[in-house]
Amino acid sequence: MAIIEKTDLKNTVKNILLSMRPSQWTKNAVVLAAFFFAFWDPAQSVSLKSDLPTAIIAVFLFCVISSGIYLLNDILDVKADRAHPIKCRRPIASEQITIQTAWLMCFVLIVTGLLGAYLASFRFAVVALAYVAIQIIYSAFLKNIALLDIFVIAAGFVLRAIAGAVVLNVDISAWLLLCAFLLALFLALCKRRHEKADVAGNHEQRPSLEKYDEKLLDQLIAVVSAATVVSYSIYTLAPGTQEKFGTAGLGFTIPFVMFGIFRYLDIVYRHKRGDRPEIILLTDIPTIVNILLYAIAVVAVFCLRSY
Repeated sequence: MAIIEKTDLKNTVKNILLSMRPSQWTKNAVVLAAFFFAFWDPAQSVSLKSDLPTAIIAVFLFCVISSGIYLLNDILDVKADRAHPIKCRRPIASEQITIQTAWLMCFVLIVTGLLGAYLASFRFAVVALAYVAIQIIYSAFLKNIALLDIFVIAAGFVLRAIAGAVVLNVDISAWLLLCAFLLALFLALCKRRHEKADVAGNHEQRPSLEKYDEKLLDQLIAVVSAATVVSYSIYTLAPGTQEKFGTAGLGFTIPFVMFGIFRYLDIVYRHKRGDRPEIILLTDIPTIVNILLYAIAVVAVFCLRSY
């Protein structure tokens, strides 16, 4: 009996962890954006020793909070997930964990994350609370409203970037926030486009998908992808940015951003993927190499600015 109970507990913990979706924690890396750019800004007093641990803690707290939101989303979508050929395997939909257990863990994760955010910084807690409020409203009904659903998703990334700035008490460029918003909008549109093409006629769609049209999504993706590249280019080449960082070299990172967009479009249209951007970022070799080269280029630009 004890062995059975121990096995059941182990399986429950395993399924709770799966429901927390650790593969999607990569999204919370956006919280580090403020630290990354503030570190190279002579006007900001940011250090690796004192501020990087704070930024990492902020990322961790957003992982905890977002995991609570994922559980909430799975609870509210349990009926639809059971009718889905893939999502029916999720622990809650497949009854590997009970609804009561899921509610308990959802509450514990969100409250723990918000409490930790408050202990880190009051302003950080306010942003985290705003993120939670928006996500709850999204999970309840906004995700069923076409176009508005992707804007809410993009807003979540902007709040992550803002949270990373306020927890360190540093400034963050409005252009960077715009780039984060547009990039998140681009990924969300690609995800909807894949979902629309993948599920058409196969099973019950989410309500918002029924109101999307593939041709419209293609046009929106084209508009947003172009806007993302243009916005980033303006940011890196703007006189204010050059004066702030003491270099005009950030313009050399534009090709990496363009390649990243092009590669993702290739993945969506030629490889018929795009429904799991967090998985693509972790498994697509060209994308991983491009991100590493982008980071190296940014560091090289900042390190060579005084020469």
